[in-house]
Amino acid sequence: MSDLILTPNINGADDFYAELLAAHEGLDKAQSDALNARLVLVLANQIGDRAILTQAIQAAAFKE
Repeated sequence: MSDLILTPNINGADDFYAELLAAHEGLDKAQSDALNARLVLVLANQIGDRAILTQAIQAAAFKE
């Protein structure tokens, strides 16, 4: 089983962030939420490893 990568691992991270923000420009809250949901599903499909996806959900879960 692989482990989730939690250290920086994106080439051109600032460019990616700018591209992500640009994709949300002009969208209302519902459209923005839908874009995020579609992006999560596309990336989850790309990852494909259920164990990694479970780790990602746990890492991203809001905890107070």
